[in-house]
Amino acid sequence: MPSATELKAALGSGKTGSLFQVLYGAKSGVIEAQTARYLELLDTFTSTFPEARDIAFYSTPGRTEVGGNHTDHNAGRVLAAAVDLDVAAVAAPAVSPTITIESEGYSRQTVEIGDLEPGESEKYTSIALTRGVCARFRQLGYQVGGFNACMSSRVMKGSGLSSSAAYEVMVATILNHLYNAGAIPDIEIAQIGQFSENNFFGKPCGLMDQTTCQIGGFVTIDFKDSARPVVRKVDYDFSASGYTLMIVDTGGSHADLNDDYAAVEQEMKAVARALGGSVLRQFSREHLLAELPFLRERLKNDRAILRALHFYNDDRRVVEQVGALEKRDFGMFLKHVVGARWWFRRHDPGLRARGSHG
Repeated sequence: MPSATELKAALGSGKTGSLFQVLYGAKSGVIEAQTARYLELLDTFTSTFPEARDIAFYSTPGRTEVGGNHTDHNAGRVLAAAVDLDVAAVAAPAVSPTITIESEGYSRQTVEIGDLEPGESEKYTSIALTRGVCARFRQLGYQVGGFNACMSSRVMKGSGLSSSAAYEVMVATILNHLYNAGAIPDIEIAQIGQFSENNFFGKPCGLMDQTTCQIGGFVTIDFKDSARPVVRKVDYDFSASGYTLMIVDTGGSHADLNDDYAAVEQEMKAVARALGGSVLRQFSREHLLAELPFLRERLKNDRAILRALHFYNDDRRVVEQVGALEKRDFGMFLKHVVGARWWFRRHDPGLRARGSHG
């Protein structure tokens, strides 16, 4: 790996321009801004960890959900895209068995890799995510070692870009390259991140976020087999359509909404269990509607049934959206994006008459 001096020289010479263009686009001033960002990050790292050797840059993007809302945790399909807002890091191996991370705007975090048990007091913190990633590496037989890192994140919290998944994947990527020769497959890196978030952080997320952050690009993912999800790149240039994805920094946080988030998955799976399975993908929407009287009596929770219907509509909508994009029919894609708002009334006017009014 290069030294800090060599990295700085490469940034100053413009040799990284083509790479930055791939990561961040070619709009005027973008490459210059990213070059300045990485130079500042490198300066921070060398002043914080002056003895570090074998230094490298890392980048993990945030992700946006294009189609397939709350479908991944019921073995459904999604359409998602990595964005040019990312977590950038400078990292190097440490002599001590300690992970030390300086994140811009946050206090320093330190994790001793000899202590990888989850802690109740650490739930919902980045330390829990780091510890969880290391614990899963060790459980799977991968190498874990200490490292020092400085990070700069443009993945805003509370903006729907999955800042936690980007962070998990970043930690896993650093460990993968520093101690495992980069040999851990992309899907396994994503699954390690999900394990950390589920079991250490305390959020029962699906696998869409981590998979998209790790693989990048514009992808459709089928989670029918959650151990081996099928990922396919979608060849479509949104910029050519004249549309731009708008991301709003609300300044909010969903840290106190974990119970509400968990209820979505729990209620969907309660419907699946009542039907005799474990996830909704095992059954058809028609089967659910045929069993509606039984489900209403069994569950006494119309919201759970409505959420199950949401799963079926969004799961199918992903297929329709992907099909429209692959046919270069952006107008039809947009119809499928907004279609869920009126689908119930148009295709199932008797739903409310049968009492599923939530």
